[in-house]
Amino acid sequence: MTSQAVTAISAQHLSASLGGRDVLHNIDLQIPQGCWTCVVGPNGAGKSTLLRALARLTPSTGQVQWLGQNPDLMHRRDRAKTLSWLGQSEDAASTLRARDVVMLGRLPYLDWLASPRAVDEQVVDAALKATQAWSYRDRILSELSGGERQRVLLARLMAGQAPLMLMDEPLSHLDPPHQVDWLEQVHCLRAQGTTLMTVLHDIGLALMADVVVVLNEGRVVGQGRRDDAGLHRIIESVFDQRIRIAGVDGQWVVLPRMGP
Repeated sequence: MTSQAVTAISAQHLSASLGGRDVLHNIDLQIPQGCWTCVVGPNGAGKSTLLRALARLTPSTGQVQWLGQNPDLMHRRDRAKTLSWLGQSEDAASTLRARDVVMLGRLPYLDWLASPRAVDEQVVDAALKATQAWSYRDRILSELSGGERQRVLLARLMAGQAPLMLMDEPLSHLDPPHQVDWLEQVHCLRAQGTTLMTVLHDIGLALMADVVVVLNEGRVVGQGRRDDAGLHRIIESVFDQRIRIAGVDGQWVVLPRMGP
């Protein structure tokens, strides 16, 4: 990040509670536009709640802006065109065909009860092919494996063509080859100017992002580029020094810290 970086998503004094328990504490955060930002931290740090609060899907206090606008003041359709969301274990319409699920991503662009246009069909087909879900496009979602279902939901996200995409654990149920496919799609979307923000438990994969945000006990304790040595030390610290980050063949890997 540089001082000239444009902010895509910002939060000021963002706080949130769940079940009467404070989860996020007065967070100030700026997510750069056109980059992939990944949020990491130990279990219970508030990562999913942070993403949901930024997406305006959970009650919170403070201010949030998307591309300089207050999403709470935007029309519902404009909000859907601006930000696409993929959550954990989504209960999507399991009785729909996979292709129809992906078409849901085009709803913000369609008039009420209108049939999909040729351009919508083309976008959906492209998304299904990009996520390797084309071969089972006509199968019912409930009949698919966890990995197949996840690829369909990723295709739905991409079909929305929003400039902001937030994903909470998008690699769940995906085997390593399809994780590589997902990473390739992330790089393609980023090259097109899309801003991506994800939560990942896999620190090694998270360190492939442009920017990493470290969350601990509901507070941002670090933010920086993936090659920032100081950021690496913060990540190791929030995981109680049980891991260490090392460079191997031009990439950052996470190793267990052995011994006392």
